[in-house]
Amino acid sequence: MKCEDLQIWRRSINLVKQVYLFTENLPETEKYNLVSQIQRSAVSIPSNISEGNGRGTIPEFARFLDIALGSLSELRTQIFICMELGFAEESSELLDESEILFRMILAFKKTMKGRKSG
Repeated sequence: MKCEDLQIWRRSINLVKQVYLFTENLPETEKYNLVSQIQRSAVSIPSNISEGNGRGTIPEFARFLDIALGSLSELRTQIFICMELGFAEESSELLDESEILFRMILAFKKTMKGRKSG
């Protein structure tokens, strides 16, 4: 299965787009610090889903899904930091979307457990 066929991958690509729109409004002074880190965390999510899918085995895919979940957790923390520093208003839409994706990845991992390793 191609990663483009996976709903979690498509949803994570959409989250990346939302994150880039979010970071456009952050201070220029944070361009090489917080903005860069936020964007790298966001891009890491679909990248790890794709890499795991390309590995060809369920255990490897599950490992890369765990990495994607870690990147998603980093992203959420960085969004909260932006809000705490007053760089952004409450971004409930972005946080809600990240929570939905987190749950979707966890659910996908559970469905993989019932399959045989490849």
